[in-house]
Amino acid sequence: MATDRLTAPLLVLENDVSGPVAELGRWLREAGAELDIRSGALGEAIPADLDGYSGLIVMGGAMGAQDDDRAPWLPDVRALLSQAVRAELPTLGVCLGAQLLAVATEGRVDRAELPEYGAQLVAKRQAAATDPLLRELPITPDVLQWHVDEVSQLPGNAVLLASSPGTEVQAFRVGRLAWGFQFHIETTPEIVAAWASEDAEALADYDVDRILARSAAAHADIAEVWRPVAETLVGIAANPATAAGPRTLPMAGSRTAPTSTAGPITDPAAIRAALAAELQAAREPHRH
Repeated sequence: MATDRLTAPLLVLENDVSGPVAELGRWLREAGAELDIRSGALGEAIPADLDGYSGLIVMGGAMGAQDDDRAPWLPDVRALLSQAVRAELPTLGVCLGAQLLAVATEGRVDRAELPEYGAQLVAKRQAAATDPLLRELPITPDVLQWHVDEVSQLPGNAVLLASSPGTEVQAFRVGRLAWGFQFHIETTPEIVAAWASEDAEALADYDVDRILARSAAAHADIAEVWRPVAETLVGIAANPATAAGPRTLPMAGSRTAPTSTAGPITDPAAIRAALAAELQAAREPHRH
């Protein structure tokens, strides 16, 4: 649990009524955080600045990171993310939230070559070994994937922290205290089942029953792995000095950096084989 107490709430921005903070919110509260949850999808006001907050959490959604016509509050969200990075305010973006973080800090988001759905594994990269939020994670933690877009170019002051065979940028840090997770950690089996229903057309060639069964079974492992990360995030928000470390800087002459910056911390072939098997199992088409 977090040892320092927060003196101000965490601002949580929900971008989709079907994408609540859910289990992540429960873990944050259990670690001592007060949450101020605002939903742009429900027309709730997005604060103009981050004064009075200890940190920022931005959740996922079915829209794209620059679908401002569909979600007119997104420019305000991106502005807050940019402000948070400049101010070194502890920040976490989940799925769409991670994509918004990348775009807000001069990275790029594109359509993924291969969508990812269901329970899978990701592999930590070298930089994660010393990252203040992710250093205690297992090498290949369980996650829940549900995305068709991806971060195709990291911002220039970003560090790649985790990858998968299907998506190079699975976790990253921008600057000193802002993290993005392409995957989900906050879901429940009921939330995933609702997403599968909403995306029935896109999932027509997938074995949806298998995806849902594997996802439901994985949630206990996801909670075991990621609840401590939520607790660590609260501790960082309560005392940012605990995350002391070198600030990342843009590459000379460039405002962006390649996404592939370091190798896995164990044998690459073994990890990629395991991850590829997980990906194939989740994507195996339904046999009529």
